Amino acid sequence: MDLRPHIEKFSRRFAEIEAVLSDPKAFDNPQRAQDLAREYARLKDLIAYGTAYLKTVQDLEENRALLRTEPAGSEMAILAQEEIGRLETEEKRLALEVQRGVLPPDPTDSRNTIVEIRAGAGGSESALFAADLYRMYTRYAEGRGWKVETMDSSPSDLGGFKEIIFGVTGVDVYKRLKYESGVHRVQRVPATEAQGRIHTSTVTVAVLPEAQEVDIEIRPEDLDISVCRASGPGGQGVNTTDSAVQIVHKPSGLMVRCADQRSQQKNKARALTVLRSRLLEQKVAEENAKYAAQRKAQVGTGERNERIRTYNFPQNRVTDHRIELTLYNLPTFIDGSIDSMIEPLMTNDLEEKLAAVKV
Repeated sequence: MDLRPHIEKFSRRFAEIEAVLSDPKAFDNPQRAQDLAREYARLKDLIAYGTAYLKTVQDLEENRALLRTEPAGSEMAILAQEEIGRLETEEKRLALEVQRGVLPPDPTDSRNTIVEIRAGAGGSESALFAADLYRMYTRYAEGRGWKVETMDSSPSDLGGFKEIIFGVTGVDVYKRLKYESGVHRVQRVPATEAQGRIHTSTVTVAVLPEAQEVDIEIRPEDLDISVCRASGPGGQGVNTTDSAVQIVHKPSGLMVRCADQRSQQKNKARALTVLRSRLLEQKVAEENAKYAAQRKAQVGTGERNERIRTYNFPQNRVTDHRIELTLYNLPTFIDGSIDSMIEPLMTNDLEEKLAAVKV
């Protein structure tokens, strides 16, 4: 497919936005200015990919022409063949990046994110692995310059978490973390296992884009808000004031609790943020359900929320079952180096979307 028209379109739009942003009046509307700045940055990256793509295509044509003129087996022919292999891989990668810009951007990709990790089957070992996943995501966030703030947690007896909810703020947070939603399975020998037997446990991860007030309207009369004393570690004063906040959304039955801040107002604000994001997820799920039957008939069940990934410690492997990718670097992966899985998931998602719209 010829990507030149798309690259030229990106360049024209980039010039238009650049002209608008050069006018101080553009910032009279902060929201519009922010949206334009975000599109400007996106187009700048796309143009860079497009320029590199066109250069790669040109280099590929030149090396193929050279290969046709050189005697088979000659040093120049061998070098040209090696370069062609490298350039073909690079051309495919850059073409995908350019095609990514052809699809309309997901408005939630740039949003901050709420991550909820809950222990599943496996008792105390499941809670310990929930703590491992929390550490994995916080390490990953640190590496990308994101900020992590705990909203609520329920520690287990052995140092794990029955549940932990935290917010992540930064650039393209949801765009990268959204593929982590689902059931994570761990296979390992627990520290409490005297016989050395391998146990299988599960942990559920929910990744929610932070909802904005314009997405979901919450009426005060629909809320049942109660306060109580926070429990657990937190220093002096954490158990002596009614700072924990619990909110029940009566129409949906959803309940949210936040207790990690000493300020009742801060906990209330965070609880409302979590509630709004859960309601947005529920709304999106209901909309997607309208098309579920048709999609099921076309591609089968494809239940992505069931056991998306397995962490097998004895075999030093982590396997993502959605794309059937296995990596043998589990210690590094669990320490936060998860881009080796996220990048292929993003590429697979892009290819599926491109196939659906026949770009």
